Amino acid sequence: MTNLALVKKDTVDVVAQKVREFQERGEINFPANYSPENAMKAAWLTIQEVEDKDHRPALDVCDRNSIANALLNMVVQGLNPVKKQCYFVVYGKKLVLQRSYFGSVHVAKTVEPSIIDVVGDVVYEGDELKYIKKSGKTIITEHSQQLANIDKGKIVAAYATVLYKDGSECSTIMTLDEIKQAWRQSKTNPVNDKGDIRPDSVHGKFMAEMCKKTAISKACKYIINSSDDSSLIIKLYKATDDELHEAEVEEEISENANKTVIDAEIIPDSAPAAAPVEDDLP
Repeated sequence: MTNLALVKKDTVDVVAQKVREFQERGEINFPANYSPENAMKAAWLTIQEVEDKDHRPALDVCDRNSIANALLNMVVQGLNPVKKQCYFVVYGKKLVLQRSYFGSVHVAKTVEPSIIDVVGDVVYEGDELKYIKKSGKTIITEHSQQLANIDKGKIVAAYATVLYKDGSECSTIMTLDEIKQAWRQSKTNPVNDKGDIRPDSVHGKFMAEMCKKTAISKACKYIINSSDDSSLIIKLYKATDDELHEAEVEEEISENANKTVIDAEIIPDSAPAAAPVEDDLP
């Protein structure tokens, strides 16, 4: 049984002290409506419920450094699990922070204060979508749609539009094939080998919403990756992505190493863990 008080002392308390040091050096400033203390309390309660693929508590299997790093990354990026901006996933012995699309929008608005919002929509077969290219940016000029077109089986694309305070807009358009390609990276495997979306998956049941989220995530990622690397928020944003990718690779290598060959069939010792599906997007 894990000593929760000891783990909390080695993780939450350490992160709280690190955050105070960042603030004292002027490396980070939180908006008035964000409380790092409350976010860490919420995250600590959330982490106590997180399990690995074998249903073992994360606090029993994850090393404390990874727990502390996940908490630190969350706080510096100004995220809060209560607002569904992030969640925690176990990869082997590591606890990794994973942003939801809500979290990506939050970070994008933080690094680019001129952004009012990022909104998404779906394009169906029969819709008329008009857009222009200007200085490398996509600007949607018209999207006409009939009620009869709204059918998840007729989705052909989705887009996300970044709205700025000066009234300007910039959109990111993804075809359904591009969206499926992104979904193939999901641990929940919503797209089968034939390229069909599994009807029993969250992506299949709520296809329009998931398409919007994927487009929004892509639009936010471009904004964040093109911002100044000197920002502590950006450094940890990119470090989080790198850590997540590294953990996924390590887990895949470990799972492949534990496979047993029987009659020419490869049978894994256990099924891969399913990450939270609310915003399981690249």
